[in-house]
Amino acid sequence: MTRLSHLLAFAALAAVSSVQAAELPAEIKQAGALKLTVNATYAPMEYRDPASNELVGLDIDLANDLAKRLGGLKIIWSETPFAELIPSLQTKRADFIISGISDRASRRESADFVDYITTGPQFFVMAESEAKAAIDLCGKKVGTTRSTSFPVEIEKWSKQNCEAGGKPAIQYVPGENSIDVRNQLKQGRIDAAVQGSETLPYAQTQEPGKYRVIGEQLSTGYQGIMFRKDDAALREVVTEKLTAMIADGSYKAILDKWGLGANAVTQPMLNAAPQ
Repeated sequence: MTRLSHLLAFAALAAVSSVQAAELPAEIKQAGALKLTVNATYAPMEYRDPASNELVGLDIDLANDLAKRLGGLKIIWSETPFAELIPSLQTKRADFIISGISDRASRRESADFVDYITTGPQFFVMAESEAKAAIDLCGKKVGTTRSTSFPVEIEKWSKQNCEAGGKPAIQYVPGENSIDVRNQLKQGRIDAAVQGSETLPYAQTQEPGKYRVIGEQLSTGYQGIMFRKDDAALREVVTEKLTAMIADGSYKAILDKWGLGANAVTQPMLNAAPQ
C-alpha cells in the first residue's frame, strides 16, 4: 500500500470513528427536545393537511424518525416564511433546518448541508397552454418563489437558451411561495412557473389534469439538512442516524410514501451540491 493509500485509509477511518463517537449536544439532550422550523407551504415536503390542519410531509416524517433515533426526542415545531429559515437557524430558534431547502454554495458561508434528496427547478404550465417546449417560454412571464435559487436558475437558462439564440428573455415574476405562484398561474397572471421537481407530482395528483411539465430540469442538485458550522456534533449524530435509516430501508419507505423514491440518495453527503 502506498503512503497516499495509507493516508486516505486513515482519513476514512478517522471520519467513521468521528461519526461513531458523535453524541447529542448537552443542551439538546438535557431539554429532551429538538426545535425545528419549517415553511409549511411546500407540499409534499412540508404542509398543513387541509383536512386535519396537522403538519405533514416527507421532511416531517424524516424528522420524526430521526428524533426517535436520537433518544426519543420531542420535536417543537414552528413555522416561518421561507426567507426566514436561515435567520431562524443563525439565531438558534432552530437546532437545524429540514424544510425543502437547497444546498447552495452561497448558503455554505455560515452553514453546512447534509444532502439527503435530489432536486432541480422545473418549468410547468397550465394543461391548456400553447407552450409545447421550454423554448416556447422565451419572452413569456415565468413565476417562481422569490427567496429560492430559482430566479437565478431561470435567468441563467434564459441567457443560454433564449437570448443566445436571438429570442427575447424570459420575464421573471416573483411570488411569495409555491402556493402563491400556482395561484398566479391559474389566474393567468403568468404564463408558466418553476418549482422543485420533487413537488410537481404531488401538485398534479391534487389537481388532476391542471398542470403540464415541459422541458427538462433547469439543473440538478440536492436538498439538505442545514446546520450551523459550529454545530459539528449535532451534524454528525444526525448524519449517523440518517445513514442508519438509509441502510435499514426506512428512509426509502418514507420517500416512496410521498412518491419520491426516484429522488433518493444512496448515502448522506456533506455540502455535495455543485458550486
